[in-house]
Order: sequence, then C-alpha cells, then structure tokens
Amino acid sequence: MQIRLTVNNTAHQLDVPDNTLLVEVLRGELALTGTHIGCDTSQCGACVVHVDGRSVKSCTMLAAQADGQEVTTIEGLADGESLHPMQEAFKNCHALQCGFCTPGMIMSAIDLAQRSPGLTEAEVRRGLEGNICRCTGYQNIVKAVLAGASGMKAAATS
Repeated sequence: MQIRLTVNNTAHQLDVPDNTLLVEVLRGELALTGTHIGCDTSQCGACVVHVDGRSVKSCTMLAAQADGQEVTTIEGLADGESLHPMQEAFKNCHALQCGFCTPGMIMSAIDLAQRSPGLTEAEVRRGLEGNICRCTGYQNIVKAVLAGASGMKAAATS
C-alpha cells in the first residue's frame, strides 16, 4: 500500500504492507527513534505522537490510517537549538530519570495543555493515566507539565 504523510513538516511517500503500524514506519522507515515501543499492548504511552495535532499511541494506529495526515514526533518539537516549552520544563523540573517514557509523556502533555488551558494538578494526573513511568514517581512530571503549559501560554502570547 502506498501512503503519503507529512512527518515533522517533511512530506513522505512510502510503500508499506497493509498491517504496518505507524510506530514501525516512524522508527524503521524514517529513523525517528525518539518514538519508543515500550509494551506492544497500548498500555505505556511511550509511543505517543501527534496526528493532526492530537496525541495518538502510534503502536495502535496503522500507518495507512495516517495517510494524508500530519504527524509530529518528539524530534519535530524543538526549533533548532530552542526546545519546545514542554521539553524545557521537563529538563528544568528534573522530570525524567531513564528517559524512556519522556518522549511519549511530553507529546501527551502538550496535547493535554492545548486542550485544557487552565490545567490543574488533578487534570494532569488524570490526563497522563495512559503514560507509565517506572522511575520518577510522577511528582516532577506533574510539576513539569504545569510549568510547560504555562510556558506554552507565554510563548503563544508573545
């Protein structure tokens, strides 16, 4: 099957088998390895990307379903050397240890912040229920998401 998709603002035309998952295309065909495969069961959230601006677990989406759509991965967030406000917040709040869950966590957090402008700690905890971190205990992740959401608001108004 031939698909066309835009990934991180670059157009791609690919031939893929019908049963190919989006995460496999991103990692295998496009060498965008920031999107992680953590569980193969849609439980961990390490594979979260944005498809047309909404967070999606790319291990549950066929590549064919992304045909004609825009995909953003963790690699597409930074603007050159300038990190996205959510990436900056994760760094500044020490919201990672091993880093395996971090790309999916950040992608989920950005979507959450965009959908909920007055984000509360409870909303962050509820919104990240589909993302598992085995290292941090979540406290600094929640702090980072709130700081990142604030940074996103500030960036949007400047």
